[in-house]
Amino acid sequence: MNHPNKTLDIVALGEAMVEFNQRPHEQTDNAPLYQVGFGGDTSNAAIAAARAGARVAYLTRLGADRWGDRLMDLWQRENVDTTTVLRDTQAPTGMYFVSHDAQGHHFSYARAGSAASRMQPQDLTLWQDAIAHSHWLHLSGISLAISATACDTAFAAMALARSSGTRVALDSNLRLSLWPLARAQACINHAVSLCDLFLPSLEDMTALTGLTQAADIVAWSHAQGAAQVVLKLGADGALASDGKNQQRLPGHAVTAVDATGAGDCFAGNLLARLSAGDDLWAATNYANAAASLSVQGFGAVGPLPTREAVLKVLNAPSKGPTA
Repeated sequence: MNHPNKTLDIVALGEAMVEFNQRPHEQTDNAPLYQVGFGGDTSNAAIAAARAGARVAYLTRLGADRWGDRLMDLWQRENVDTTTVLRDTQAPTGMYFVSHDAQGHHFSYARAGSAASRMQPQDLTLWQDAIAHSHWLHLSGISLAISATACDTAFAAMALARSSGTRVALDSNLRLSLWPLARAQACINHAVSLCDLFLPSLEDMTALTGLTQAADIVAWSHAQGAAQVVLKLGADGALASDGKNQQRLPGHAVTAVDATGAGDCFAGNLLARLSAGDDLWAATNYANAAASLSVQGFGAVGPLPTREAVLKVLNAPSKGPTA
């Protein structure tokens, strides 16, 4: 369907941060070495979508500091519209650290009191046009978790999107280091009721609901009000459902070196393809391939693939879609 007033495909709301990603097996003076980059789940998704060819803008606050300047430069290089980014002279840009061990990757944060945590519903006066003119608004559990005012802003943005004919996508991205489980359950449950597309992970939903079976999690998500659900299953792919039909889309066998941002890559590519007119199954298949490429490099942003790279995976003889 043509929407002449929809001049953007995706606006994403949340916090972008400076990333310090540990280089496994590398250290100096018995201290680990870190690769400096940038991250933040909805920012990663926005860049992933832009690399896939979508028209994207980002809604956030950044510190008026040099790290904020570098993030602005990054988005501009990646064709993410920055006219909706607010600079805050009273608070810094947030940071986070990624460490790796046999159990996987682990996050620690230096984001308390960050500029993004100072988002407030009044900011929507500057963001309402971008939201109204986009096909999708993308948020995450982290968008809700970083502060009470950010949570209020996210809910107000979702309400504005729904009244503007803009669909809402929500990634569960549960970080219990940011808020208590009871508050996470209440806020994410309510957010699911306001979204058109819910993108949970198996681990998040087990923590939030106690459910462990993929089919039960999908059913729970629909019962909360989400019309479409794509349950991310990591290396095992994803289970997509439109409420009437379900398809299990298998993952791709690759050697993963760093899963940081893989779910964000999945979300951004999925939304890019839905915006381009793909159905849920084709978009999920594409997103699976994109995520399989993102885990083969270090950092959240660097390994995000271009459309050409994803198509190369999809067009390989044994990598086609599975019904």
